[in-house]
Order: sequence, then C-alpha cells, then structure tokens
Amino acid sequence: MKALAIVTLRNEGAFLIDWLAHHRAVGFTDFLVFSNDCDDGTDAMLARLDQMGWLTHLPNPGPWDQGPQWAALKSAESHPAFRRCDWAMVIDIDEYVTIHTGDHSLSALLASQPQADAFALTWRMFGNAGVINYQDRPVTEMFTRAAPAVLHWPWRALMVKTLFRRDAFRKLGVHRPKGEKRPVQWSDPTLGQRLFSEPGRDHYGVAQLNHYALGAMESYIVKCDRGRANRAASAFDMSYWCDRNFSDVEDRSALNLDCSDLRQALRADPVLGPLHQAAVAWRHARFATLMAEEPWRALFGRLMMTPPARSLGPEQAARIRQHRT
Repeated sequence: MKALAIVTLRNEGAFLIDWLAHHRAVGFTDFLVFSNDCDDGTDAMLARLDQMGWLTHLPNPGPWDQGPQWAALKSAESHPAFRRCDWAMVIDIDEYVTIHTGDHSLSALLASQPQADAFALTWRMFGNAGVINYQDRPVTEMFTRAAPAVLHWPWRALMVKTLFRRDAFRKLGVHRPKGEKRPVQWSDPTLGQRLFSEPGRDHYGVAQLNHYALGAMESYIVKCDRGRANRAASAFDMSYWCDRNFSDVEDRSALNLDCSDLRQALRADPVLGPLHQAAVAWRHARFATLMAEEPWRALFGRLMMTPPARSLGPEQAARIRQHRT
C-alpha cells in the first residue's frame, strides 16, 4: 500500500525532522513536499531529504493567484507520486495523524473500516499550556494538554483533514477531496459536505488529527510573521489563538508511536543535522528581531496575559448557534 502525504512549507525547518519521522512511523510511504520563500533553510533540508530518498521536494516560488497551498495542490494532482499512490492526505506540519486502534498505524486504521473510501480525521486542539520559550523538542512531547473529547464550540476547532482513496476522487482539497468519481463511503457518514465534524460528539474513538497550531508563545509570534499558506484564510492573531488554546485534558496518545530511532537517524545525517540546527537558530533569531517592534511585543504580552480557552457547555454553545440565519 502506498500512502502519500502532501504538505506545503515555509520556514518550518525546525519542526521538519520530528514531523517526518512521526508520519513515516505511522505508515506514510511517500511525501510530496512543496516549499516557498524559505529564509531558515527549510528548502535546503528538503533538497537533502530528497537526495536521501525520504521525500519528493518541489519548489513552489509563485506568484500564486490563491496562495501557495492551492498552487501546490494543483501541481500535485498531475504529479506521478500522486497518480501512483493508493491513499493520499493533504496535511500541515503542525498536524500529526494519531491512531488509537491496533498498532497505531495507517494499516490498523484502514482495517477498522475496510469499506471506507475516505477517513475524516477531526482536529484535536493541543493548547499552549503556558509554554513561553521555544525549545528544540518534539511538539508531541512538549504539548500534552488538549481539548476535551466532546467540544461544543467553536466549530473551527473541529475541522477535518481527509485520508482518502486516490481513485475515488477527481481533485485535491485542503480539508477534503473534491469530485467524487463514484459513490463514496465516508468513515463518518454524518459529515455530509461540511468541513468540520458535528459539535457535541466524541470523534476520536479510532483516530484523531493532533493539531499543535500554537506551540510555544515565541513560536506563535514567528508563525504570525510567516503568514498563512491559504490567502483566503484570516491572519493569525488573538482570535486564532483563543479558538485553539484548549488545555482541558491530558492526551499523550501520539507518544504511543515510537519514532525516536527514525528521528535520531535523521538528525545524525552529516548534512541534514547541521541544517536542522541552523533552522532552530534562525527561529530564535527571528523572534528576537520581531521583538524590536512594538506591535509584536504587544501581541507577545497579550499571549502571556491570556489564560487557556474555556470550554463552553452545550447550553452556551446553543445560545451562540441560535443566531445563525
């Protein structure tokens, strides 16, 4: 079985090795990785990983009509790596596929619903938990406090990404593929055409998509400076932070999968290891540069002043939803 992960990167070199090791351990066999406008050496890391046979790297310099991610997806649709895979998933580097069944692999997930053509993996938000300083450690180890299993609000915290049979759909999408070639069986038949799972239910029984959207406060500042891959999306700000900063319960399930040997082997490479360290140093330096400007200092202060998001109960969420038109 060939399973392909498609990802777009900019200035994420400090997280690349950890993310790649995790998803190789999960069972992704191929990676199609696009890069643009990198200042931290992410593109050089990808070039080395391409040489090592770990992934396929495609520079994506632009200009783009709708942002780099949509341009990358259009290019991916015609790429041989996509055309020869059995399963595919569009994913971001702050998202970690986490499987709760069997040996925690993609094979175990597929075996849990062999009739399914598409698995909608619901985000589980992992909050900042008061971590200020960026550290060169896997986010799966640093951030283990997450949203509750049943979340009533906001719907933005329950969006999905889709693992799907390539031959069942015509086009790629950021959250779900488009253009069904035949009647498709979804792992969650209640999803319909929505991009998010139904609030008020536990969607994490078999698998979840751990979303480390915030990270340390210092990293969040650098993320805000980087901007979004999808130009249609809003900017990173305090509203983005508040909608994702849940730390209600401990969840260490991503650590059920041991990828330490893969991670150490990549860091030990004589070319890739120093490039990783340079990306870490760049992240520290970029934060220091941004702190010279008052708007970034103000945002950093707000992050430190703001407590974790409070989970709303069903009555409170219903009071919000009653105003929908």
